[in-house]
Amino acid sequence: MKVIFLKDVKNQGKKGEVKEVSDGYARNVLLKNKAAVEATDAALNQLKGQQRKAEEVAAEELEEAKLLKTKVEALTVELQSKTGEGGRLFGSITSKQIADELNKKHGIKVDKRKMDLPDAIRTLGVTNVPVKLHHDVTAVLKVHVTEQK
Repeated sequence: MKVIFLKDVKNQGKKGEVKEVSDGYARNVLLKNKAAVEATDAALNQLKGQQRKAEEVAAEELEEAKLLKTKVEALTVELQSKTGEGGRLFGSITSKQIADELNKKHGIKVDKRKMDLPDAIRTLGVTNVPVKLHHDVTAVLKVHVTEQK
């Protein structure tokens, strides 16, 4: 019997996949547990429609991420901090501070976990911080740290 999987089933198939399984397994396990439906013409057409819709949504998200990338790369986030000898900061600038400043000054909300900042910024000057906006799109944000007066 041909079935369309509604859930991931270990060693059988993934959600949205169409596969041939034995009649008994389909009736007694998959259909009973609502893990799959029989692959009729109507069900296959519905599956194709859902896949098309998912592709459109993914393409839309990618376009939005590309637009946001151009905005973010044109910006420079200005932060001030107290400094000691040799331009070293008291404390450090974290990705949370950068995200908050970006949201407050420019109205762009970016999750602090999307910023690829392995260590906090501890010196004055401009630092380039990679920001992952989409799994295919990464922008580089300029962070300018100046001395607080």
